[in-house]
Amino acid sequence: MRIGMGYDVHRLEKGRRLVIGGVEIPFDKGLMGHSDADVLLHAVCDALLGAAGLGDIGMHYPDTDPAYKDIDSMKLLKDTCNKVSEKGLSVVNLDATVFAEKPKISPYREDMKCCISVAVGIKADDVNIKATTTEGLGMIGMGEGIGAMCVALLKPKP
Repeated sequence: MRIGMGYDVHRLEKGRRLVIGGVEIPFDKGLMGHSDADVLLHAVCDALLGAAGLGDIGMHYPDTDPAYKDIDSMKLLKDTCNKVSEKGLSVVNLDATVFAEKPKISPYREDMKCCISVAVGIKADDVNIKATTTEGLGMIGMGEGIGAMCVALLKPKP
């Protein structure tokens, strides 16, 4: 068994769409980044890459490469899963937390679990997504950004 941890944070800005966990969420701001800035999927990718000993998301999908400009992070997740599989590993489960003051994540949690589970090739029950605030503290607490963390457990393929 191998475990990996991923973390990501992006600033919220007007004029961008908000995508978290592969789900578009109606909100007056979106996350700023080179890709679609899906913090949850980026944290999942980093957790998977870390558990597989494959570095991090920036090594594989650098924000200096125009090929990844505005890319759907679901494509990055699927490609990451291919890299993990090529390493002879399969995903056991994912446990993630989204840090946001607004919007509320709970109405979208099940859709996020379904999107992620399909992309990763595991059951939705093997994807856990939690959400919390930072009680008004820091950049996230002041509504300037959203963050996410994820832990991934991998096992060798039979």
